Amino acid sequence: MGARERMKLVVLGATGRTGVEIVRQAIERGHAVTVFVRSPDPLRAFNGRVSVQQGDLLNSDALEQVIRGHDAVVSAFGPRTPVSKTDQNLLQRFATALTNAMLQAGVKRVVVESVAFLFKDSIVPPAYLLGRLFFPAIVADASAMERIFEESDLDWTMVRPPELTDKPYTGKYRVREGHLPRFGFKISRADVADFMLNAAEDHVSKHKIVGISN
Repeated sequence: MGARERMKLVVLGATGRTGVEIVRQAIERGHAVTVFVRSPDPLRAFNGRVSVQQGDLLNSDALEQVIRGHDAVVSAFGPRTPVSKTDQNLLQRFATALTNAMLQAGVKRVVVESVAFLFKDSIVPPAYLLGRLFFPAIVADASAMERIFEESDLDWTMVRPPELTDKPYTGKYRVREGHLPRFGFKISRADVADFMLNAAEDHVSKHKIVGISN
């Protein structure tokens, strides 16, 4: 699909800092954007330019109604850190709800933000070791989430960035299939959003896990 062919996108996790970037850039690219959020307040800057639906992202039936009729889902949904007890297994529960909803809605393309901590072969930086030491709950939950998507019949792409920054968009980032780029310590949320939208548009990374970094 051409990079400027207009798509109907559902953005999940749209009120987080990466999610807001995805929404902003999707609008700039001319896509029709629907967001499904608990509270639309952080998206006031986009009033009139996005379709806002309110609800629970763990409710599969509600997700299905929102997703139906769209071309793809782009998800930056994730738990706040530190992870509270109520958020344990949040990504796993979200993945279960979303995969079921998408299959029922007949929408197959999904691009999901995950974490670089899952790259076990990364030595510089030692992503998996750092994750297991300092963020074991996130590592376990993100791994369970990815497994659910991988075992589904969806056309998924997993995007695993390292430490996220609020630096501006550059478009100059490295992409490595199945691995984190060497010395891939950081990347801006704006560049993550750019890659995720590219993936939704071009479909070349279907059924792939991708590491990206500046």
